Amino acid sequence: MMNMALYKREMKGSIKLLIIFAAVITLYVSVIISMYDPELMKTLDSFTEAMPELMAAVGMTANAASLLGFMVSYLYGFIMLIFPMLFCILRGNALIAKYVDKGSMALLAAAPVKRRTIAFTQMKVLVSGILLLVFYITILEIICAMSGFPGELDVTELLILNGGLLCLHLLIGSICFLSSCIFSDTKYSVAFGAGIPIFMYVLQMLANVGGDAEKAKYFTFFTLFNPDGIIAKESGAAAGILILLAGAVVFYTLGIMIFDKKDLHI
Repeated sequence: MMNMALYKREMKGSIKLLIIFAAVITLYVSVIISMYDPELMKTLDSFTEAMPELMAAVGMTANAASLLGFMVSYLYGFIMLIFPMLFCILRGNALIAKYVDKGSMALLAAAPVKRRTIAFTQMKVLVSGILLLVFYITILEIICAMSGFPGELDVTELLILNGGLLCLHLLIGSICFLSSCIFSDTKYSVAFGAGIPIFMYVLQMLANVGGDAEKAKYFTFFTLFNPDGIIAKESGAAAGILILLAGAVVFYTLGIMIFDKKDLHI
């Protein structure tokens, strides 16, 4: 009962953030999908060609051949990465480290519930939030695409693509969760939980620019999420998704184990 009460209370905090991020994502997705038009696409492509390095840095490429390809070019290099990542960072820190830092963890630890159960419950809150956000994104994209361009969207490919997106953000969430479990001070939890994913994204931006900077792709997990490869059904892209998922499982498990043995000084 205590676990369910904790889960419900923390989910209320997640819902508030989810509504905010959902509103922002709705704006971007609806506007960008509505711009799928041969003439407007030429205009967008001209921007890409005029500022190739800047547009490439945020994953935007020209000459999309389909609606889904267009969505990948203008949504999956920045919007679908940054906003869910911000959600992971904000919730990941608040679920463990924030409690310990404020001393509130004493109340939870004093209850007749194992520490690992508390950590597992908090992990479920974070994973549930990520699932809800990606699920909302998927439904939103389908509705916008079907209402504006009936028959243009390959729904199956979109579902596979967003399955990969889910695995990416589960990994990011696991890094934030692990940092929250390791550090008792929120400033360190945020520094590592937010710093690592953001640094990895910066490396991905550098890799997208190309040239000598392309080597940066070997040092960031964002490379494992390859939207174009997923759509093309490349085996390497599928392997990348599996690695992201496996990494998430390892980090979440490690976070729970560390919290279970941690000296909370309470």
